[in-house]
Amino acid sequence: MSDTSPDMEKMVDERYRSMTPDQRVRIAASMFETARALIESSLPPNLSRKERRLAFARRLYEGELPERALHAFADWGA
Repeated sequence: MSDTSPDMEKMVDERYRSMTPDQRVRIAASMFETARALIESSLPPNLSRKERRLAFARRLYEGELPERALHAFADWGA
């Protein structure tokens, strides 16, 4: 299901194809940073560092990565 018109989708596709790989990576990185900031701002402020990292990892990757990997991320750098 898409609410984007075929003409608009074609225009966006053409724009992305005209970008350099560096431009596409910068856009993707910016989108990820925005998502990260939104997730961080939605987490309760009283979480420990490990709890915060686990909640963040679950929000982004639950269902995509095994629970063990999410815990490994939460433990990393502790």
